[in-house]
Amino acid sequence: MLMTSQAEYKPSVRARHYRSLHVFNGHRHDAQSTHNLTQHFSTLDITILVNKMASTAVTDKTVLDRYMRLPIPDNKCQAMYVWVDGTGEHLRSKTRTVNFIPKCPSELPEWNFDGSSTGQAEGSNSDVYLRPVALYRDPFRLGDNKLVLCETYKHNKKPTETNHRRQCVEAMTRAAESHPWFGMEQEYTLLDTDNHPLGWPKNGFPGPQGPYYCGVGANKVYGRDVVEAHYRACLYAGINISGENAEVMPAQWEFQVGPCEGISMGDDLWMARYLLHRVAEDFGIVVSLDPKPIPGDWNGAGMHTNFSTKEMREPNGIAEIEKAIDKLSRHHIRHIKAYDPKEGKDNERRLTGLHETSSIHDFSAGVANRGCSIRIPRGVAEEKQGYLEDRRPSSNADPYMVSEVLVRTICLDE
Repeated sequence: MLMTSQAEYKPSVRARHYRSLHVFNGHRHDAQSTHNLTQHFSTLDITILVNKMASTAVTDKTVLDRYMRLPIPDNKCQAMYVWVDGTGEHLRSKTRTVNFIPKCPSELPEWNFDGSSTGQAEGSNSDVYLRPVALYRDPFRLGDNKLVLCETYKHNKKPTETNHRRQCVEAMTRAAESHPWFGMEQEYTLLDTDNHPLGWPKNGFPGPQGPYYCGVGANKVYGRDVVEAHYRACLYAGINISGENAEVMPAQWEFQVGPCEGISMGDDLWMARYLLHRVAEDFGIVVSLDPKPIPGDWNGAGMHTNFSTKEMREPNGIAEIEKAIDKLSRHHIRHIKAYDPKEGKDNERRLTGLHETSSIHDFSAGVANRGCSIRIPRGVAEEKQGYLEDRRPSSNADPYMVSEVLVRTICLDE
């Protein structure tokens, strides 16, 4: 899949793959099938279009599809281990073959990687351990192949500095009786490989914000193929994705995950991010989670987080919502530090009080007010039960840290 400078797309076999994800059923190897396969490959006409690849590393996905159709032996599985690296923002992955079909993450072996190449260890003691914690279907390899979300541990078996899942699990376990539900709205920006916003003029800017939010038309939205492919990939994988839409700034989009209870919120959101980057890679497009990718009069990107407890969802739960907001008001600085990987420095560029944000320095709350720290949706205020929306988390925030601090403040009174 190759892009023109105007972000136009040609439909490809790879694009059709996402629209029709299904389980691949391979055939057993026998003499006849082996002969047919050999004959098939002896006549393949694999052409590398050098002129189209001169300025990009995007390959011809139609060639890859021929190999992805090859059957693999019974009871063999490709398990892609995925983890958060030393930046606390980016993801890494690598694959191993296992001789069985795993049903749960605890069945998979612990693995390791070179932490000196991911910012998680020194070269003199570089092995970092991967412990499987969540299992998903693989929308790229199909069949019985799996994606495996992992926690990272140092040589002494203590969590790495960016393994925030461990503490989040502890908080969720203690708050289990409150049945905390989360829904996270992940905003992101699509870029060309030169880091220029997808579809934007190379020597200027698009028209002012206004027509792009939830827009339709080639002059209003850019990169819908990526969005649709990602949505379908998440559904196939087993992620609880609940929606998507074009955002206020052109080339900016959002997907929503939830409602999820407890630790599953962070697990699903991190894996959804991995799928987003991986799908965009297929289209030769870059995904940015920077909370303010374009300076000036353009909206930033956040990860608005909807939160509720069992008591909030019950009749007259508005009283519990108001109690929660009072608790949040007393821990504003702690939450700001937890809401981006740089303890507020990234969010400083976004939370200015403009472009549908509150000021990073002040705490505020209101009904249907997108300029507040905490928004109570209009329907919740009218029905007097439901949830609150914390609009402060940045788009590159760690969902484990966001969900953990909300539970510690609201449910555990810490």
